[in-house]
Amino acid sequence: MTTTRETTTRETTNHSVETEQTTVAYYVTGPLPTADGRPPLVLIGQPMTSEGFVTLGGFFPDRTVVTYDPRGGGNTVRKDGRTEVDPVDQAADVHAVIEAIGGPVDLFGTSGGAITGLALVANYPDDVRVFVAHEPPLLTVLPDADLATEAFRKVTEVYQAKGWGHGMGAFIALTQIGGELTQPFDVDALPDPAMFGLPTQDDGKRSDPLLSGVATPVTDYRLDVDALQAAPTKVVIAGGIESKPTITWRTSEATAAALGAEVAVFPSHHAGFLGGEFGQAGQPEEFAAKLREYVDA
Repeated sequence: MTTTRETTTRETTNHSVETEQTTVAYYVTGPLPTADGRPPLVLIGQPMTSEGFVTLGGFFPDRTVVTYDPRGGGNTVRKDGRTEVDPVDQAADVHAVIEAIGGPVDLFGTSGGAITGLALVANYPDDVRVFVAHEPPLLTVLPDADLATEAFRKVTEVYQAKGWGHGMGAFIALTQIGGELTQPFDVDALPDPAMFGLPTQDDGKRSDPLLSGVATPVTDYRLDVDALQAAPTKVVIAGGIESKPTITWRTSEATAAALGAEVAVFPSHHAGFLGGEFGQAGQPEEFAAKLREYVDA
């Protein structure tokens, strides 16, 4: 059982839905029920919050667009007393949002949000009509899964030992590696963080959701192939052409292959839908046009 409350600011209404473990904040642009009967278009990320979809959502003025703040970020409040992020828990939160707005929906999930979406379709198969999963960092599907998992653990160790600049430098260096890992990730050979424009001094904080290890259950998630193939949802695994052959392209390709499909090639890179949010920009207009090929079908 869920309850909702809402306030209105300009064109977007701010909502929350209560569950046993969370107060989930979500945001609706456009009418509900939808004006034309098409499903709402839900855009989710992890650890990225709703702000990251401002540009992409703007390219869908004819669709009711829904975003949310994932558990552990933005305006969503945790009541479970935990810090780790689990895709099954996140999927339950998105399910509560879909119950509140009325489903089924069309869903776009990027990065960890793509893994949340995979868990959502597996556990709530009637929630989603079309799901586009963009570059899910699902290490468990890789042929070099053990080395990749160990490498990301080492990134966390660097962050815990030296702080954000060094941790992010290690993360960037790892994610820029092209092709399969054939040997352990060498953190002793990492470049100076300043080479990436990152700070070298330690600010003492250890709460970064990407580097601190709280999201390890996301990259360690086990794909439920049988449940996904049995669901009525059309599942599309997407990868940005500029990501090839880095690790998130490889995880996208391997996830698609596990589902008996080929990766759908999208414009740009891992952040290709951004239009300047968080200081990053891809090709959002072209990205939105490609996304329309699936969610408007």
